[in-house]
Amino acid sequence: MKLYELKPAEGSTSNGFRRGRGHGSGNGKTAGKGHKGQNARSGGGVRPGFEGGQMPLYRRIPKRGFKCINSKEIVAINVNLLNVFEDGTVVDIAALQSKGLVSNPRDGVKILGNGDITKKLTVQVNAFSASAKEKIEAAGGKAEVI
Repeated sequence: MKLYELKPAEGSTSNGFRRGRGHGSGNGKTAGKGHKGQNARSGGGVRPGFEGGQMPLYRRIPKRGFKCINSKEIVAINVNLLNVFEDGTVVDIAALQSKGLVSNPRDGVKILGNGDITKKLTVQVNAFSASAKEKIEAAGGKAEVI
């Protein structure tokens, strides 16, 4: 097969439809736009959501609450869940994901102080509560903020 012998599959291509090219074409004269009116004009039509001057829906419905665009979504896990790791392990976000303790770290991971820890671990996450830091260090481990 030569490069010049290539052609598209049968029926996969069609010629573009040319509107407004005489009444014999079946779509001549007004070219499917009807007679006069805003949508028949060049540049005519209205923006999305415009309701002909009626108060639009997005302004009629009540607005509630406030969403801070600068807030961070922190995933929290308790210190007792860290007992699944072996002694001396470096626990970071990747290790937490591999054990299934965190599925999506989002903007960071914080360790909370609920429960007890018996393993000596080096924990490297974004934040610790004061009680979680105490418990990790009391067990002989290290709490490192990354």
